[in-house]
Amino acid sequence: MEPVTESSRTRRRMTGAERREQLIQVGRALFADKGFDGTSVEEIAASAKVSKPVVYEHFGGKEGIYAVVIDREMQRLLSLVTQALSASHARVKLERAALALLQYIEESSEGFRILVRDSHAASGTGTFASLISDIASQVEDVLADEFRERGYDPKLAPMYAQMLVGMTALTGQWWLDVRRPAREEVAAHLVNLSWNGLKGLDANPGLTGATRGMILTPAAETRTPRPTEREVKEQEKLRREQEKAREREQRERARQLERRQRELEKAKEREQRERSRELERQLKEQEKLRREQEKAREREQRERAKELERRQRELEKAKEREQRERGRSLERQQPGEI
Repeated sequence: MEPVTESSRTRRRMTGAERREQLIQVGRALFADKGFDGTSVEEIAASAKVSKPVVYEHFGGKEGIYAVVIDREMQRLLSLVTQALSASHARVKLERAALALLQYIEESSEGFRILVRDSHAASGTGTFASLISDIASQVEDVLADEFRERGYDPKLAPMYAQMLVGMTALTGQWWLDVRRPAREEVAAHLVNLSWNGLKGLDANPGLTGATRGMILTPAAETRTPRPTEREVKEQEKLRREQEKAREREQRERARQLERRQRELEKAKEREQRERSRELERQLKEQEKLRREQEKAREREQRERAKELERRQRELEKAKEREQRERGRSLERQQPGEI
């Protein structure tokens, strides 16, 4: 028998919400380390110390976990940047936005690694590029106001917002691995380049005469040849084949999902049958034990009755012996009296 330890006494079964959160955290760590394609349901289940059907039951597969992880990370980063842009002064907004991104990278390195990887279509929540675009749309409003005040065309604000956010995001990707200098120093240099560049912005920028109108051509050829009719047909054929391949892949995924669902249902049915058999076995054992106890009581009662009957016979025999002894004693006394 296994000894009962303190840990086994305190160990308890996880609730559904606790198990779901555990799987999300395990998946988050694996996705950050190996990416979506490099992570399997088997690895997630093994790391969480559960069976594969448990993962399918909560999320339907690794795609469901990945979608939740991506959505959480995007919402967290977007929330930090949105708070930073609530400052009143434009430069303070820029400083806080840069710090917000670097703070997120420092405090949630795994999440940032997941976001900057090539986003998988299974996420269903967009890509890192779409997140950057969301942030840029907020910066766009800030720049538009600044452009109006300085006499610049506010219609250019969306393009400049993409430039600023893209520069900051790429710097963050670089800083993710090097981590030097400290995040406030990195933010200060980012603001130095962007703010001082914006401060001296030319209202009507243009290229120099040495560059204006120049068109570069590859060294191997001077022009791009027009595709022939045969090449067009081959490209169209390739496009159709790729489309068919995607459709086959989608059907295969659907079949796999259906197969996994059937396996999960079968596993549940097996578990229910096992429980029913175990319950039936326990009931039979209880009934068997009850009958044995009943037989034991009956044997005990018969033994008691036999013992009582034996003692009664012995008592009667003792009385009979006593009576015979008295009769013989009486007979011996009578001749002497005559």
